[in-house]
This record gives sequence, structure tokens and C-alpha cells, in this order.
Amino acid sequence: MSINDPQVVGRSTFSKHDNWQRWLLLAFLVYVMLLAVSMIGSGFKYATGEHARELFSFASNPIMGLIIGMVSTALIQSSSTVTSIIVGMVAGGLPITIAIPMMMGANIGTSITNTLVSLGHVARKDEFQRAFNAATIHDFFNVMSVLIFLPLEMAFGILEYLSGEIVSLFNTSQSLSLEGVNPIKAATQPVTDVVTNLLQFLPSIYPGVAKIIIGIGLIMLSITYMGKIMKSLMVGKAKELLHKSIGKGPISGITSGAVMTVLVQSSSTTTSLMVPLVGSGILKARDIYPFTLGANIGTCITALIAALGVVGVNSGFALQIALVHLIYNVLGVTVIYGIPLLREIPLNLSYRLSVVAAEQKLYGAAYIGGLFFIIPLGAIFTTM
Repeated sequence: MSINDPQVVGRSTFSKHDNWQRWLLLAFLVYVMLLAVSMIGSGFKYATGEHARELFSFASNPIMGLIIGMVSTALIQSSSTVTSIIVGMVAGGLPITIAIPMMMGANIGTSITNTLVSLGHVARKDEFQRAFNAATIHDFFNVMSVLIFLPLEMAFGILEYLSGEIVSLFNTSQSLSLEGVNPIKAATQPVTDVVTNLLQFLPSIYPGVAKIIIGIGLIMLSITYMGKIMKSLMVGKAKELLHKSIGKGPISGITSGAVMTVLVQSSSTTTSLMVPLVGSGILKARDIYPFTLGANIGTCITALIAALGVVGVNSGFALQIALVHLIYNVLGVTVIYGIPLLREIPLNLSYRLSVVAAEQKLYGAAYIGGLFFIIPLGAIFTTM
């Protein structure tokens, strides 16, 4: 069949047309996400007025903020969704000192996805051991990051200070308003105002609560379909990037992991793609370690995009918490992977756990349930 065959030309034209449709839909979903973040911020301000700090007093303990971020991400299975919601909450008045531990918790919570993927190899002992080893490296790395940086943040406010200094470079005042330079406002504010007007029939704080619920729903919807579209457009290129980066050194691996995560808009996808490769023996856990760390950095793009959708006096704080996420992950990779003694800890712990889990599958299930649900939920209920 020649290239000039009408059927071939027709298929080629259709493919290009289909791709254009997906790119347009992707652009629309990005707008929906920006609108949703704006809606959440507006809703929180409407519902709480000047009492946002009191509303979140139950999470004033950083440990509680960490647990809330961790459990919500494990349940929703998307750190991108949770971090975007946190950005919206900060825009609505959530103190950034509470939001920072929540961001850290989201990092741990997202690790559950690739750990669950490893269970697909459970029927074959050796494969399961390798896959569980690869999956839990991400868990131990993120837990180590929290153990190092949460005490430092509580004592010295390092992340809050660094992110605040970067935001100040944008010529914002301490009120941190970006309204003058934020073109997103013109696109999102009219829709937010229309929704506010439509909900005016509700009494008391309920219009604000309704906007929060609508915003969270739109974020979950938009990020879910953004991920699907990005995967359909980019997963082939992302897999090629993975194979090219392996064996070319840690900088190449970390960079490729970050780029791949930006391409597919999901760190869970990035890390989950690697687990079967290790399970089947194609790669070793050590090979994919830098790639996993790059995924942590790449996933920060969603919160940064979400921060652009925030308008009003808290817009700079929204940008600040998005930058906290980026700085935290970059520092985590730099410190833990950069120091040889620390670098080996996630590898060693994940290997030992995988050997035990391969011998006794119940231990693997207990680890997943305990780390992501039983311990954090138990901490919540004992402090209520």
C-alpha cells in the first residue's frame, strides 16, 4: 500500500486531527484546574471571613497537618490533586505554616500507588521481591525527607523563609498580591463571580462551602483527565526517556524523571512504570532510584500552575506554598542523595523489607495498611 493511498492519508489526517483535539482539550482542562483553585480560595474566604485561622486550628499542630496531607493523598491517589487543593486553601486563608506539613504529607501519601502496583507480582516470589524493593524506595525516601526537614521547618522555618524570599523577587508586598501581573484573573474571575451569584440563594456560609465542594470536584476531574490525555500523548516518549537515562549517571536520571513526570502530569505514573521493569529483572532497584527522585521534583509543576489561578491578596501566599513544594523536593534530593551515607538508607531499608514481604506476604500488606492508614488515622483519632 503506497503512501499516496487515500486510506493511509485518511488515517494520517485523522491522527493529526485527533491529536489537535486532545491538545485543545488539555488546554481547556488546565483552565478548569485554574478556575477550580480560584473557586476554592474564594469559597474559603466567603465561608470563613476573617476566621480562617480558627477554622484550621485543629491542624495547627504540624504533625496533624502532615497526617492530613498524607492520608488524603493516599485516599485520593493523587498528590497533584491534594497539592492543588492546598494551594486553593492557602489562597482562602489557610496559614502557610499549616500548609507546609500538609505538602510534606502529600509526598508520602503519593508513594502508595507504586507500592500497590508491585502487588501485581505477588504470585511470583522473586519478581515480587524485586518489584516491592523498587516500589518502597520511594516510600522510605519521602519518609526520610520528612524526618529531616519537618523538625528543621518547625524550629527555623527554612522553607517558609526561602519561598518567601523568592516570591519577594516578583516585586510583591508582604500582602503578596499578584493581581497586577496575573493574566489568569481575567479568565477565571468572571466565572467565579457567576457561580457566587448563582449560589446567593443559600443561607449563611453555605455559598462558600458549595464553592469549595465544586472547586475540589473540578480539580479532581480536571487532573484525572489531564493525566489520561498526557499519558496518551506522551507515555511513549516518556518510556523512551526512561530507557535512555538509565546508566548515564544520577544527574541524567533525576532530570529525566522530572521531565517525564511533567510530560505525563503524574509522579505516580512515572514511578509505577518502573516497578514492573525491576520486577521482571530488566532493571535493578538502584538503576531507577535517581529516576524516582526526579519524579518528586517534576510533580511540583501542578501546584505551580494552580498557583497562577489564584487572584486577590493571598495570591502571593498561594505561589509561596507551591514554591515550598518545589524547594522541599529539590532540597530532599540534594541532601539525601548527595550525602553517600544517607543515599544508601532508602535502598537498604527497601531491600530488607522486600525480602521479608516476599517470604511473608502478610507483612507486605501490614506495611501498606500501617504506614498509609492505620498509624496516621490512629494518630488523628487519639488527638480528637
